[in-house]
Amino acid sequence: MKEIIKNSKMHRSSVYNCSVVELPKVHNRAGNITVIENSDVIPFDVKRVYYLYDVPGGETRGGHAHKDLQQLIVAASGSFDVILDDGKVKKTITLNRPNFGLYVTPGIWRELINFSSGAVLLVLASMKYSEDDYLRNYDDFLSFING
Repeated sequence: MKEIIKNSKMHRSSVYNCSVVELPKVHNRAGNITVIENSDVIPFDVKRVYYLYDVPGGETRGGHAHKDLQQLIVAASGSFDVILDDGKVKKTITLNRPNFGLYVTPGIWRELINFSSGAVLLVLASMKYSEDDYLRNYDDFLSFING
Protein backbone atom coordinates (compact mmCIF):
# COMPACT_ATOMS: atom_id res chain seq x y z
CA MET A 1 0.00 0.00 0.00
CA LYS A 2 2.83 2.45 0.75
CA GLU A 3 4.08 2.01 -2.82
CA ILE A 4 0.72 3.26 -4.12
CA ILE A 5 1.23 6.50 -2.21
CA LYS A 6 4.69 7.03 -3.66
CA ASN A 7 3.42 6.42 -7.19
CA SER A 8 0.34 8.63 -6.81
CA LYS A 9 2.50 11.60 -5.81
CA MET A 10 4.72 11.15 -8.89
CA HIS A 11 1.84 10.80 -11.33
CA ARG A 12 -1.57 12.33 -11.85
CA SER A 13 -4.14 10.89 -9.44
CA SER A 14 -6.32 8.13 -10.82
CA VAL A 15 -9.36 6.27 -9.55
CA TYR A 16 -7.22 3.16 -10.03
CA ASN A 17 -4.93 4.34 -7.21
CA CYS A 18 -7.93 4.15 -4.88
CA SER A 19 -8.63 0.71 -3.48
CA VAL A 20 -10.83 -1.26 -1.14
CA VAL A 21 -8.76 -2.46 1.80
CA GLU A 22 -9.74 -5.40 3.97
CA LEU A 23 -9.29 -4.41 7.59
CA PRO A 24 -8.27 -6.91 10.23
CA LYS A 25 -11.24 -8.53 11.95
CA VAL A 26 -10.97 -10.41 15.20
CA HIS A 27 -13.97 -12.69 15.48
CA ASN A 28 -15.49 -13.45 18.85
CA ARG A 29 -18.82 -15.08 19.63
CA ALA A 30 -19.64 -11.96 21.65
CA GLY A 31 -18.96 -9.68 18.66
CA ASN A 32 -16.22 -8.72 16.24
CA ILE A 33 -13.58 -6.03 16.58
CA THR A 34 -11.54 -4.25 13.92
CA VAL A 35 -8.46 -2.28 14.89
CA ILE A 36 -6.79 0.30 12.64
CA GLU A 37 -3.40 1.55 13.76
CA ASN A 38 -1.35 4.35 12.22
CA SER A 39 0.75 3.33 9.22
CA ASP A 40 -0.10 -0.34 9.73
CA VAL A 41 -3.16 -1.19 7.63
CA ILE A 42 -3.36 2.24 6.01
CA PRO A 43 -0.41 4.13 4.50
CA PHE A 44 -0.79 7.29 6.58
CA ASP A 45 -0.98 8.45 10.16
CA VAL A 46 -4.52 9.37 11.19
CA LYS A 47 -4.79 13.05 12.15
CA ARG A 48 -8.58 13.37 12.14
CA VAL A 49 -11.58 11.08 12.52
CA TYR A 50 -15.17 12.02 11.73
CA TYR A 51 -18.40 10.30 10.82
CA LEU A 52 -21.62 11.06 8.97
CA TYR A 53 -24.94 9.71 10.16
CA ASP A 54 -28.68 10.44 9.99
CA VAL A 55 -28.29 11.25 6.27
CA PRO A 56 -31.86 11.68 4.93
CA GLY A 57 -32.94 9.35 2.13
CA GLY A 58 -31.96 10.61 -1.30
CA GLU A 59 -29.35 13.06 -0.01
CA THR A 60 -25.85 13.28 -1.48
CA ARG A 61 -22.75 14.14 0.53
CA GLY A 62 -19.17 14.81 -0.51
CA GLY A 63 -19.08 16.65 -3.81
CA HIS A 64 -15.46 17.73 -3.41
CA ALA A 65 -11.82 16.69 -3.77
CA HIS A 66 -8.71 17.21 -1.68
CA LYS A 67 -5.35 18.50 -2.84
CA ASP A 68 -3.22 16.58 -0.31
CA LEU A 69 -5.51 14.72 2.08
CA GLN A 70 -5.67 10.91 2.07
CA GLN A 71 -8.71 9.14 3.50
CA LEU A 72 -9.99 5.76 4.49
CA ILE A 73 -13.79 5.65 4.24
CA VAL A 74 -15.60 2.88 6.13
CA ALA A 75 -19.26 1.89 6.34
CA ALA A 76 -19.29 1.50 10.12
CA SER A 77 -22.97 0.62 9.82
CA GLY A 78 -25.34 0.20 6.87
CA SER A 79 -24.28 0.92 3.31
CA PHE A 80 -23.65 3.67 0.78
CA ASP A 81 -21.96 4.20 -2.58
CA VAL A 82 -18.86 6.28 -3.24
CA ILE A 83 -18.44 7.72 -6.73
CA LEU A 84 -14.76 8.36 -7.46
CA ASP A 85 -13.83 10.68 -10.33
CA ASP A 86 -10.32 11.55 -11.53
CA GLY A 87 -11.52 13.89 -14.30
CA LYS A 88 -11.38 11.17 -16.94
CA VAL A 89 -12.75 8.00 -15.32
CA LYS A 90 -15.58 7.51 -12.84
CA LYS A 91 -15.83 4.44 -10.63
CA THR A 92 -18.54 3.55 -8.10
CA ILE A 93 -17.70 1.53 -5.00
CA THR A 94 -20.34 0.15 -2.63
CA LEU A 95 -19.31 -0.02 1.01
CA ASN A 96 -21.45 -2.20 3.24
CA ARG A 97 -19.16 -4.08 5.64
CA PRO A 98 -17.35 -2.51 8.61
CA ASN A 99 -14.16 -4.52 8.04
CA PHE A 100 -13.56 -3.03 4.58
CA GLY A 101 -12.51 0.54 3.86
CA LEU A 102 -12.01 2.58 0.72
CA TYR A 103 -8.60 4.22 0.49
CA VAL A 104 -8.93 7.51 -1.42
CA THR A 105 -5.82 9.28 -2.72
CA PRO A 106 -5.47 13.05 -3.08
CA GLY A 107 -6.81 14.65 -6.26
CA ILE A 108 -9.95 12.50 -6.54
CA TRP A 109 -13.45 13.98 -6.68
CA ARG A 110 -15.87 12.00 -4.54
CA GLU A 111 -19.62 11.90 -4.08
CA LEU A 112 -21.42 9.84 -1.45
CA ILE A 113 -24.87 8.53 -2.42
CA ASN A 114 -27.48 5.84 -1.73
CA PHE A 115 -27.24 5.87 2.06
CA SER A 116 -29.21 3.06 3.69
CA SER A 117 -31.35 3.79 6.72
CA GLY A 118 -29.10 3.99 9.78
CA ALA A 119 -25.87 4.19 7.75
CA VAL A 120 -22.79 5.52 9.52
CA LEU A 121 -19.89 6.63 7.32
CA LEU A 122 -16.58 6.75 9.20
CA VAL A 123 -13.61 8.67 7.78
CA LEU A 124 -9.99 8.41 8.88
CA ALA A 125 -8.05 11.35 7.45
CA SER A 126 -4.34 12.04 7.04
CA MET A 127 -4.59 15.75 7.93
CA LYS A 128 -6.44 18.01 10.30
CA TYR A 129 -9.19 20.09 8.70
CA SER A 130 -7.91 22.78 6.34
CA GLU A 131 -10.30 24.63 4.06
CA ASP A 132 -7.33 25.37 1.75
CA ASP A 133 -7.05 21.64 0.96
CA TYR A 134 -10.60 21.43 -0.43
CA LEU A 135 -11.63 21.72 -4.07
CA ARG A 136 -15.39 22.30 -3.81
CA ASN A 137 -16.11 23.37 -7.39
CA TYR A 138 -15.81 20.73 -10.12
CA ASP A 139 -14.31 23.17 -12.65
CA ASP A 140 -11.68 24.20 -10.06
CA PHE A 141 -10.96 20.49 -9.51
CA LEU A 142 -10.44 19.93 -13.25
CA SER A 143 -8.11 22.95 -13.44
CA PHE A 144 -6.14 21.67 -10.44
CA ILE A 145 -5.62 18.14 -11.75
CA ASN A 146 -4.84 19.29 -15.29
CA GLY A 147 -2.18 21.71 -14.10
